[in-house]
Amino acid sequence: MNCKQFNSIPLEEVLLSLGHLPTKQNEKEAWYLNPFASESQASFKINKSLNYWYLFSEGIGGSNTDFMKRYLNTSVNEVLLWAEGQGFSSFQYQKISNQKLEDQIKNYEIIDVKQIQHPALIEYLKSRKVEAQSEFLKELHYRMNDNNYFGIGFKNDSGGYEIRNKYSKICLGKKDISSIKNGSDSLRVFEGFFDFISFKNVETFLEKGSSDYIILNSVSMISNIKNSLINYDKIELYFDNDEAGNRAIEMIKNENQNTEDCGVLYSDFKDLNDWLIHKNPSNERQMI
Repeated sequence: MNCKQFNSIPLEEVLLSLGHLPTKQNEKEAWYLNPFASESQASFKINKSLNYWYLFSEGIGGSNTDFMKRYLNTSVNEVLLWAEGQGFSSFQYQKISNQKLEDQIKNYEIIDVKQIQHPALIEYLKSRKVEAQSEFLKELHYRMNDNNYFGIGFKNDSGGYEIRNKYSKICLGKKDISSIKNGSDSLRVFEGFFDFISFKNVETFLEKGSSDYIILNSVSMISNIKNSLINYDKIELYFDNDEAGNRAIEMIKNENQNTEDCGVLYSDFKDLNDWLIHKNPSNERQMI
């Protein structure tokens, strides 16, 4: 990755990877609390069309590279090495600068989509304790960079697939949320699809009724669901127990009073799937 490529990634996604969420935003701009210091009123602004930031409290601004140089207090080379390891969805799978969509499509080819049959994928699902929920998943065989691969596929609303196996965590096609609608007035929101299928694994035990579901497929997609949330009388959140997840929960709860943070169920674990793997849900009856 070079500076031009890194600077083409939406700074919102970069900030989200660091655990920072906007205090307010619209189509043109987003405001944040100062990422470099503590403050009570947001003074850090992103111009979305230019993908530039400006910190009013200090009178400084610039590109993604300028931001991360200051944030990490390091060199440009170190910033680019850091960025390479983040796997930003915008850099890998979405439109970059003036690159055409047709060029991105040529980077991979889906060879086959079928029910999960491969022993390695079945074993991987067993290791995550969700082999019983394979109805929501597909086995995908695809070709990328002249090599053939396969993995578990979970389809999103734009026709792309989140791909997982023991060694890989990528997205084929456009990054987007996945929504499952049952005509309900309640909604459950999950950060990733393994959390969703983990929930489906224990849904009956938890004595949960019918609802609609949204799977973000990345907490960075949270802005995509803002308008959908107003359609529900009740919203349950099942996010990761980390800074980014906590900030996302706070942002949704601030705008939707009918929201419940259900992370108490797995408060001692990284996420819902981690709880399912390491703790027998039948021992949690007293928590529910």
